[in-house]
Amino acid sequence: MQLIQAFQQFVAEKKLFSKNDKLLIAVSGGVDSVVLCELCHCSGYQFAIAHCNFKLRGAESDEDENWVKKLASTYNVKWFNKQFDTETFAQHQHIGIQEAARILRYKWFEELITVDGTRAFDYLLTAHHADDNVETLLMNFFKGTGIAGLTGIKPKDSGMGSHLIRPLLFVAKNEILQFAAEQKLSWREDASNASNKYTRNFFRNDLLPSLAKLFPKVDEHLLNNIARFEEIQVLYNHSVKQFAKKLLIETEDGFQIPILGLLKTPAYTTVLFELLKPYSFTAAQTNEVLKLCHASNGKYVSSSTHRIIRNRKWLLITKLNTNNNSLFVFDNNNMKLTAGEFTLSIQAFEGEAAISSQKDVVSVDSSEVAFPLLLRKWKQGDYFYPLGMTKKKKISRFLIDEKLSLPEKEKVWVIESAGRIVWVVGRRIDNRFKIKPSTTSFLRLSISE
Repeated sequence: MQLIQAFQQFVAEKKLFSKNDKLLIAVSGGVDSVVLCELCHCSGYQFAIAHCNFKLRGAESDEDENWVKKLASTYNVKWFNKQFDTETFAQHQHIGIQEAARILRYKWFEELITVDGTRAFDYLLTAHHADDNVETLLMNFFKGTGIAGLTGIKPKDSGMGSHLIRPLLFVAKNEILQFAAEQKLSWREDASNASNKYTRNFFRNDLLPSLAKLFPKVDEHLLNNIARFEEIQVLYNHSVKQFAKKLLIETEDGFQIPILGLLKTPAYTTVLFELLKPYSFTAAQTNEVLKLCHASNGKYVSSSTHRIIRNRKWLLITKLNTNNNSLFVFDNNNMKLTAGEFTLSIQAFEGEAAISSQKDVVSVDSSEVAFPLLLRKWKQGDYFYPLGMTKKKKISRFLIDEKLSLPEKEKVWVIESAGRIVWVVGRRIDNRFKIKPSTTSFLRLSISE
């Protein structure tokens, strides 16, 4: 009975749920989830049971399903069951069986909790316990997840709409087994738990028992460390936020980090890792990014979503360009188009043209222009004759002279007529299309956001 009281106290102290809440318990049929059902029943909580049959152990999986159905009947509670073709799903997604099972079950749990936009249950309960927390700590340590991974599993998860609860994290596996024996509970044994085919089982069956021979209180010490790491993380996150305020400077294209300021920052490798983590950069890429501090302009390192570019005294953080629509056609019936972040308009006029001093409005000699016109992103090899020059110049060289960063260069568009560039949009027209004394008609090209 002591475990029942400890369970109620843990739920109350952590403010996990109340007797007015509708709970859905994920039940495999193993001792952990069976004890969780018993504790909720003895404590007067209202709950239903959800069971996943992953079809991985043949007849045993079906026997587990039938057993959990009888368990629900014993408690006179509603039960839900779902069968999955886990192996096929794993093959199609190119992931491991464990990961496939995790994705399938939590997706289904979400469907059970919220039906047609209405919350059918307040919380989903899983039977993770203190031993699971220790195993998770060690696995994260060896995977190199950083300080966050060393804080273990949380009683209330921030994901799944914050309704995933783990109310057994306070209790060790041996206490769960002792309670089950005292209450004369029955449960299903999963033979796969004895196999080291899965990573967690190796930690559970081999590594931790070996460590316990050298350090008899290893589980207790690691659980204490989790509590310490949680407090350390609070200080750590506060410090990182302070550095981020100083180092992350917002720009039109994203953010930039001053190289000199970064290198003068204490523990700058760790700080940089934390600054870049929200942009999908891994710990392994941190040193690659640091090398940019001593690289030439234009060098970069990419993640799956962003890119870090060395640009003079800065590291620029920009999104990867995913806009594939980079070619538009102007004809006499279509004189206004929106491309990317701007709209370009073309108007035809007769008579003399006033030369505009604005970069976003230019006039060109109509007699030199042949429709259709192409609006496209510039590319390597492009050249034009900048206004006022009689010699051609590569656009790549022109943009360097304009001192544009790589993200700025990627946003540059050109207007092309019969293979000749009329205008580097927003920057310079081609000298061959300029207004001359003999010009009698002209086109006015203008851009607006």
